[in-house]
Amino acid sequence: MARQAIGMIECKGLICLMEASDAALKSADVSMTGWEKIGSGLVTGFYTGDVAAVKAAIEAGAEAASQIGEVVAVQVIPRPHDDLGKLGSWIS
Repeated sequence: MARQAIGMIECKGLICLMEASDAALKSADVSMTGWEKIGSGLVTGFYTGDVAAVKAAIEAGAEAASQIGEVVAVQVIPRPHDDLGKLGSWIS
């Protein structure tokens, strides 16, 4: 699968992120590359795949998570620069 985009969903609480990740992974052909505990109960999940697939997955994940908790932020970065991978192990 071409890794042409990175998507992120930030939620308050791990259970909310698990719900978001489940919906995101079921809705489109994306891979979850990891998650990060931010602090104060915030957690962020990272997803990669085609730009359209990542956008669809992030939308579906955020919608599902908002049904049970609080979604703080969502972001899709199409065609990220190769050096962005130096910032975290969650980018492959």
